[in-house]
Amino acid sequence: MARVVLAMSGGVDSSVAAHLLLEAGHEVIGVFMRHGEESSEVCKVDRGADPSAPAGQASAPSLPVLGGLASGRADHKQGCCTASDAADAKRVAAKFGIPFYALDLQADFRRIVDYFVDDYLNGRTPNPCVKCNHWIKFGRLFDYAAGVEADFLATGHYARMIDGQLHRGLDGHKDQSYALFGIGKSRLPRMLLPVGDYEKTEIRKIAESLQLGVAGKRDSQEICFVTQGHHSDFVKARRPELVGTTAGDFVTTDGRVVGSHDGYEAFTVGQRKGLGIALGTPHFVIRIDPETNQVVLGEKESLACGQLTAGDANWLVSPESLSRLASSDAGTGGLSVQIRYNGSPQPASVEVDPGSPDRFTVHFDAPVDAVAPGQAAVVYHGTQVLGGGWIE
Repeated sequence: MARVVLAMSGGVDSSVAAHLLLEAGHEVIGVFMRHGEESSEVCKVDRGADPSAPAGQASAPSLPVLGGLASGRADHKQGCCTASDAADAKRVAAKFGIPFYALDLQADFRRIVDYFVDDYLNGRTPNPCVKCNHWIKFGRLFDYAAGVEADFLATGHYARMIDGQLHRGLDGHKDQSYALFGIGKSRLPRMLLPVGDYEKTEIRKIAESLQLGVAGKRDSQEICFVTQGHHSDFVKARRPELVGTTAGDFVTTDGRVVGSHDGYEAFTVGQRKGLGIALGTPHFVIRIDPETNQVVLGEKESLACGQLTAGDANWLVSPESLSRLASSDAGTGGLSVQIRYNGSPQPASVEVDPGSPDRFTVHFDAPVDAVAPGQAAVVYHGTQVLGGGWIE
């Protein structure tokens, strides 16, 4: 039996993960991450009667959830980390009889919010959920696990640990390994991913058999701190001094001005819907230029990209292993690269900069669409995650 800290979001996956860990004989400590954003959906945590509880940590019996929910709004989106999620997680923990703590990670989430806003203002497409996994779920929570002398940290991600290496989840439609590439290699031996060996339908059936109230709960689809409206509204609210300064022109790939927009932060490479402009044929966002405020539009063929460069890489294998796998025959299970969360890995070759191993170049076997600066490029060998970096 090992002591395991489990990140509990109040969803079906982490709830069933608690059951699977207990079934395996582990001692489980459930934690819920409070992001501290000022909205009616944020759970307010009372430290309870235990004076020894660390700051920002609730004692197990006390997790008051205060304030109304915004879910009645027509434009409300299903996110995570809400007050109702905290209540769901608390109920599941109580059903299983495991300790449950709410961690105040407001400062850490503020860093993610700032990154999100700054990336859009730099003409990039951020991925805050991936950053959250790197910085918080498999960053700060590891620190917490060490503080309570836990042997492992577990989450409800659909990915697998095989022989100490990170692999894609068994359910290809739900695989979340892409979002975990940034975990420190030294932390892999202390990770548990209980649901990665199951199909999502199996997880829901287990939850139903256990009569968990979250068995039919929808998966979170949106950014936890943008609970309504468009992300560009959130960006403007965070940087009110910049309102109006990011407006500019729509231009075609041949330089023709074809319209105007209220702010380039509302767009991302590959976007087709919501442009607010009709050009007779389908046009997509090809490029965003924050220096000129231009959003460049083109037809679908203009999205095709044969290569990319990425930086700030994190490798989960040794340089020797990476070099060996990179030179393997693609026809016998060579490398592939995934460039968006809901995408699929595409066959490619990878060249790591010998003078700067945190940078690499990807050459796709066939062109791929909508390579967006700011998104992650994650490198696979078969199902194994070798690492990745951020598209430049």
